[in-house]
Amino acid sequence: MGSDPDDSASRAEAPETGASDAEVAVLCKALAHPARVRIVRHLAGHGTCYFGDLSPVVSLSPSTVSQHVTVLKEAGLILGQADERRVCYCINPDRLGLLKRLIQGL
Repeated sequence: MGSDPDDSASRAEAPETGASDAEVAVLCKALAHPARVRIVRHLAGHGTCYFGDLSPVVSLSPSTVSQHVTVLKEAGLILGQADERRVCYCINPDRLGLLKRLIQGL
């Protein structure tokens, strides 16, 4: 049986990064909402772990922000750790660097 052209296309790799087209799509999809772009920019500009509420940053309810954060975490763009009283969010510099290289390579 022949191979599915969509399947082979998703496994193609960007020569400079070794990332698959599917991985590029995952990262781009994670940024496919303005609120998620704003969260990434805010955390990248903050430089260290951010312990504040992200709701005012994007002018959305905490539950909506939580959904956006989940998408970004699943894509590996942000990291989050909770202690007893608060959550710390920060950029994953390796994934953000990969995304930047991939976008430049398009």
